[in-house]
Amino acid sequence: MGMLSLPGFLSCGKKKDFSLTHERGGQSCNSDENLERGNWSNKADYLLSLVGYAVGLGNVWRFPYLAYQNGGGAFLIPYTIMLALAGLPLFFMECSLGQFASLGPVSVWRMLPLFEGVGITMVIISAFVSIYYNVIIAYALYYFFASFQKVLPWSECFSWADEFCSKTQIVNDCNITLNGEIIRANYSFVAGNNLTCINGTINYKPVQFPSEQYWNKVTLQRSSGLDETGRIVWYLALCLLLSWIIVGAALFKGIKSSGKVVYFTALFPYVILLVLLVRGATLEGAIDGIEYYIGTQSNITKLMEAEVWKDAATQIFYSLSVAWGGLVALSSYNKFHNNCYSDAIVVCVTNCATSVFAGFAIFSILGHMAFVSQRPVAEVVDSGFELAFVAYPEALSQLPVSPLWSFLFFFMLVLLGLDSQFASIETLITTIQDINPNVMRQLRVPITLGLCAVLFLLGLVCVTQAGIYWVNLIDHFCAGWGILISGVLEVAGIVYIYGGKRFIEDIEMMIGKKSSSFWLWWKLCWFFLTPVLLMAILVWSLITFSNPTYGSVLYPAWGSIVGWCMIIFCVIWIPIVAIIKILKAEGSLFERIVSCCRPAANWGPYLECHRGERYSHMVDSKKKEHEIPTVTAIVYKKH
Repeated sequence: MGMLSLPGFLSCGKKKDFSLTHERGGQSCNSDENLERGNWSNKADYLLSLVGYAVGLGNVWRFPYLAYQNGGGAFLIPYTIMLALAGLPLFFMECSLGQFASLGPVSVWRMLPLFEGVGITMVIISAFVSIYYNVIIAYALYYFFASFQKVLPWSECFSWADEFCSKTQIVNDCNITLNGEIIRANYSFVAGNNLTCINGTINYKPVQFPSEQYWNKVTLQRSSGLDETGRIVWYLALCLLLSWIIVGAALFKGIKSSGKVVYFTALFPYVILLVLLVRGATLEGAIDGIEYYIGTQSNITKLMEAEVWKDAATQIFYSLSVAWGGLVALSSYNKFHNNCYSDAIVVCVTNCATSVFAGFAIFSILGHMAFVSQRPVAEVVDSGFELAFVAYPEALSQLPVSPLWSFLFFFMLVLLGLDSQFASIETLITTIQDINPNVMRQLRVPITLGLCAVLFLLGLVCVTQAGIYWVNLIDHFCAGWGILISGVLEVAGIVYIYGGKRFIEDIEMMIGKKSSSFWLWWKLCWFFLTPVLLMAILVWSLITFSNPTYGSVLYPAWGSIVGWCMIIFCVIWIPIVAIIKILKAEGSLFERIVSCCRPAANWGPYLECHRGERYSHMVDSKKKEHEIPTVTAIVYKKH
């Protein structure tokens, strides 16, 4: 063990006069509390933080858009299958893993040193996503501030609009009868001469809602493509700075402060979603949107496309936040005997129910927009971002006291984004802190503020006039294949190399012994269904890869190259770290590989009193260098 036990000096859950400490948390086990790393103040803090991490912008933006893009209600079929076969098994696995070892997503791979690069990949992906995720929060902040006006600036076609801006159809031309002949005439000529169009010959101009033009022309000042970077949009840059200041302020004291903030940020959005659903259901054409979502207009043939299944899997990963490292980081602050199984069930069901619920709200609004513009529901918006920043604002502008509802809605978006961002940045901070918990904990404030400052500077490219293309590019590459690769390797490494049976025994040390029938489903998923399913989708989607687009705008070839470079940078650490570990090991090549596939000497429960007989032989790697373990410090405690 990492600490010598002297009779009467140390026992689990009891205060004694003396305790022995060492580099890795061999402290007195007082009320199951980890004094070195800290724990959640209570169970509610943890659960709401998990819900806040999982339920984010993706639930009201990404999920509805993926359903919209992939056949409406048909998308719910692969989504539910992926939840059962991939999302929930991995969610439970990661929560158990972090809680068992009380370590972040990189240090937790002491269980399997050869795969430590998987943890690094997860952290880098979280960093990339954090950059553009805060940009989306900045968009919401901009709309939030823009709502403080008597008349919402996107409610009508004001000075910034062009001739295609309209809330109703605009007739372009039609056939008329003039002097006994049928001719095609401009509608201004027809109206000016009090003529009548022949039924069925009217040609309408392509129109855009005021909210759509406001999004592109005012909010984004969107350029023609990735090639045209343009200037930094100063008000978006200020909103981005504000969002990073809020994140830094909430996290600099650690989970004790962020755990209290989520009581509001995680619960308030549900109130606003309910209000918007009620309002959306009363709009004309709402039933058409709902029909497209879950009714007869759903496109079942979409299920034959690989992209749909990849989108369902990545959305489960994106929404539940599995394979990102955040679940491991948040769970690492749990007390050892917390029931992580029930936590996983509650959070997964809550998250996915929220996605489906938000889908009803937004599709009722899309149905209304389709009704007004006389277009099919499938053609109302061009991108997922437009659902949050075009469809919702359009509906809000039609409500009584619309500025109030707009203020509440975008306040909700800001909160949804922030509590997810809190967990993402906490993942990065936890990873850094695990390098040396005692030292890094003293430096938490400068580490937190420095990290936020660096990520803010990296995000400035996303608030240029081409910023939306960068946001979409990072989302397309980093939030897709990267997490699929991490997920496959994570479950394969734990189940096939570390040992599924051993991992189950680890979980039972925390939540108690369970029957073989209890583990039947989890074994089926972990040992076969989950890795095979994820691997098949990963290969299938790579084979059918197509270059990214933003709406109808194609990306240049160099844009795709940059995207591939980002994803390579994320995953390259997996083989690099594995090679380094093998080179540092001793013996023949085979012996080195075998030694790297065994748990490190300091693997096991963080606190001495939780190790039991199964991990009583584990010692710190530094102490392993000596034949006889030594006591690093004897601390006298007065009680």
